[in-house]
Amino acid sequence: MKNHLAAALLAVTATLAPAGAGAVEPPPAAAFFKRAAVRAPKLSPSGRYLAVQAAGKGDRLWLAVLDLQDLQSPKFVAGFNDADISNQHWISEDRLVFDVSDSPDGTTRVNGQGLWAVDRDGSNFRQLIKTDKPFITTATLIADRRLDANWVLHSVPPQLDGGDVIVLRRPWLSEGTATGVQLARLDTRTGLTRSLSEGIPDHSRQWLLDWRGDPRLIETLSQGRSRLFRRDEAGRWQPWYDDDPQARKHPWPIWWGPDGLMLGEQGYAGYDAVFRLDPDGRAVGEPLISTPGYDFTGRLISEPGSGRLLGVRFETDAPGIVWLDKTMQAHQADIDARLPGSVNLIECLRCVGASHFVITSLSDARPPLYFLYQTAGKELQPLAGTRPDLPITAMGQRDYHRVPARDGLELPVLVTQPAGGLKGRAPTVVLVHGGPYVRGTHWPWSPDAQFLASRGYLVLEPEFRGSTGYGFKHFRAGWKQWGLAMQDDLADTLAWAVKRGWADPRRACIMGASYGGYAAMMAAVTQQDVFRCAVNWVGVTDIGLMSSIHWSDFSEEWKQYGMKRLVADPDTDAEQMRKTSPLARAGEIRMPLLMAYGGEDYRVPLKHGTDMKAALRADQPLEWVVYADEGHGWFNLKTNEDFWGRVERFLARHLGTKN
Repeated sequence: MKNHLAAALLAVTATLAPAGAGAVEPPPAAAFFKRAAVRAPKLSPSGRYLAVQAAGKGDRLWLAVLDLQDLQSPKFVAGFNDADISNQHWISEDRLVFDVSDSPDGTTRVNGQGLWAVDRDGSNFRQLIKTDKPFITTATLIADRRLDANWVLHSVPPQLDGGDVIVLRRPWLSEGTATGVQLARLDTRTGLTRSLSEGIPDHSRQWLLDWRGDPRLIETLSQGRSRLFRRDEAGRWQPWYDDDPQARKHPWPIWWGPDGLMLGEQGYAGYDAVFRLDPDGRAVGEPLISTPGYDFTGRLISEPGSGRLLGVRFETDAPGIVWLDKTMQAHQADIDARLPGSVNLIECLRCVGASHFVITSLSDARPPLYFLYQTAGKELQPLAGTRPDLPITAMGQRDYHRVPARDGLELPVLVTQPAGGLKGRAPTVVLVHGGPYVRGTHWPWSPDAQFLASRGYLVLEPEFRGSTGYGFKHFRAGWKQWGLAMQDDLADTLAWAVKRGWADPRRACIMGASYGGYAAMMAAVTQQDVFRCAVNWVGVTDIGLMSSIHWSDFSEEWKQYGMKRLVADPDTDAEQMRKTSPLARAGEIRMPLLMAYGGEDYRVPLKHGTDMKAALRADQPLEWVVYADEGHGWFNLKTNEDFWGRVERFLARHLGTKN
């Protein structure tokens, strides 16, 4: 097993197939949706030790550590026979923490991810937070100090020289929202905690820690208002300002650095940018960071110990890093020159002076590749990520475009070409993201879009109005527009692709999950002249059910204030809700449907699907499937294989695949 892991980590990346080569058969669905055998490589603070998740006993993902000075076989230091390790973090040069996740074969469903700590040599193993699965544990004869399963890891203190972490407690549903989220400092060797939550206000939702890891700001959310509290010199929490959670007027602090340096986000030329803030929280001067066409989305990279800002990680049409430190700038330039055609993200903890970096190399046409970069000799070595079962020739090129909607609003659209490129008008899938109030698309390789592209489809992923990340105007334009202008944006995206000669207007299907499933069902009601078929998985079918189902995981705060403002108010918008709820208009549907739901979905409960199925006409063309053990989306590999196999056959029947 150790030799296998060493080979997996140090194997030379396979040469990519030339662009002109054609795949005889597209890769099977399992290749797109299975997990990698080696994932999440992370370096210790000095860069000497590498921690990875790798296939261990029973094909579960275990935690292994490799000493990069001697390159001996990696040592498996922690793992379970009945769950996969999900996230690991170095908290010092000698110690790590990690949690667990569901298993892709469906045999273990984990709601509480737990938390464990272990030294890099496998010693001093300790469970810190319980899971909802008592068998994922280790017997102990010492006092049981494990925290309940509603605790999670919040962050690792930036000093990276101790055995402590910051943990966050979410209230149980029975406690009500006033309890809010609480923070504590947890000693990973003793299991003892020190509360950081004394005197905090009710309804706490978010915390901002300073460059040393000390709490500075708390946001609360209650009765539709966002309130920020600041800790004074005596450690008391004082009200700072009151704001609108959906339409903020005040800068939003994101960084509290040395000497009281405070940075925050505020609108600038239509998009959120980063400003220096004065002691009263007001923006000063011109923005320090702006990303025209996009709201700033990212994080600041600082040096542990000093808090000195080294760079900025961000996302526009693709992820990227800008370094402020000249040494890091030189390393980035060298790496980019040797890995052209990809986005290369340097991963490090104490970046300046580290012996090694992990490089995450991103592309639209392949899953991430990982490289090891030795800073002294500038040596770049393949590490993991090569997937010969996913040849680049089977993937499509992905690019962002800006598309005019019928009312003039500009819509960002991520277009994935069919594998092999466009050769005339192609059968098309409009793939609608969930949320809907999120940024739903990202340029790096996507299993959903590339699976469809490998089957010959042009894939259009619109960032319809209401999506976030593209300025407040774009977000605001989507308020109360479910089934209305938001729906028009989907048809306008297809019309744009038809006008460019890319999409075949007679062979277009719409599909999506969650809100995307709602949009697919609404298209089946109102856009039957645009789309030939619709695929809905875990989709909302009745807006009224979103507020009336009491066993959904939507909070009462969201139902009373967020949903009424952004989606619809049952008291004042009853007629609009009826017109824009597919369930109420099920009898109007004529196009073929594929509907799939999870039996354990608490975000969009199964009732959305079963009520819709019952309301359809008796002669409605319908393929229906329920995955009893799945929640809001598919995790089990067998589920993905079955579902995407159904999608492939469904699209082939109704659209075909030849250009």
